[in-house]
Amino acid sequence: MSPPPSTRVLTARLVSCLLKLFRNMGSTVKKLPNLQHSGLLALASRFGVQGSDRGTKSTRGSRISLTAPAVRSTINLFLPLREGFLSCLTPFAPIDASAVSPPLPDAPGFEHFMVDTPGLQTHVATIGDGDPVVMLHGFPQHWWQWRTIGPEIAAAGYRVLCPDLRGAGWSVAESPVIDRETRLDDLLALFNARSIERAHVISHDMGVLTAMQLSYEHPERVRSAIQLAVLPGFAKFHYKLAPAFQHLPRFIWHAPQAPLRDTFSGRYVAQPMSDETIDAYLAPMERPVIDAAVRPLTRKVVLTEAMHIMRGRYRRRRLTVPTLVVYGRQDHPTTEELMNKMCRNPHEYADRVEFAYIDNAAHFITDDAPEAVATLAKD
Repeated sequence: MSPPPSTRVLTARLVSCLLKLFRNMGSTVKKLPNLQHSGLLALASRFGVQGSDRGTKSTRGSRISLTAPAVRSTINLFLPLREGFLSCLTPFAPIDASAVSPPLPDAPGFEHFMVDTPGLQTHVATIGDGDPVVMLHGFPQHWWQWRTIGPEIAAAGYRVLCPDLRGAGWSVAESPVIDRETRLDDLLALFNARSIERAHVISHDMGVLTAMQLSYEHPERVRSAIQLAVLPGFAKFHYKLAPAFQHLPRFIWHAPQAPLRDTFSGRYVAQPMSDETIDAYLAPMERPVIDAAVRPLTRKVVLTEAMHIMRGRYRRRRLTVPTLVVYGRQDHPTTEELMNKMCRNPHEYADRVEFAYIDNAAHFITDDAPEAVATLAKD
């Protein structure tokens, strides 16, 4: 069977990268005999590459197909060169912040890149160097949500990555289809593309749902998690929580170009947002594909995860990732008293979980109290 297009492309890139590596590995090359094209094919065969009349041509004309185990094994062979190797396989192209439409809002110190992963070009804003901290935005926000917090964490010695998740910001998807774990798959692909084995993950609102999936399904990829303004998966539903969902119907039935400014109304913020800030958050909604993502994100992600929590799906599993749950004290109805009732005996469900509450902050906690959030994250 002919490999799928993504594998054919990966094969061509892989062979090209291997040939370049062989020419430039210096002393390492001397330890590997017969690194001519036939030697490359023999080496590839050792790691699971089989000949195929229907595969993709290599640079010398032979045709090969490549299995996923072959990719992993070959990458591990060149572990010392892994970062450069993966960069060759997966483009990580810098972009001019002023050259995109709509223009990217200003955030001093950030660099912007487009990362190609299967079915998605992910816009990622980065700042700093060190261990990776991945920040997942809420709705209807994007990477710019972390404009104040990101530099604070970067200054503490971390590399901060703020991706625009599928259906938001400046990322570009090949398909409008969004299911419950689509964003999780995208995030894992981004981790792999940038050779991120493990990361600290900070998330807010809808981004928490993806972060929570990552913690439960792939705990080995998460060093620690901070989730903002969303209850943990093991919480038990309480009738007093119902008002927290009253905003969902208009998102479930979102009409094209229907206004979303009320999302940032006084009910959800403790410090009024300026018109300029709201405009910056809503600017990507000018793109029809982003506006059209509101319905599937609400129906397939938010409602589905809410039902899983209500039905106790996560209470039947154990959370092993160290997790901090943070709420603003004005984020009603999720008061500290109600959270204590919904999350009674948390250590029955999690190895290490803590709760924190920030004064003078509501649901949009990263705008209400960015310094307090950054302090908690650094602690």
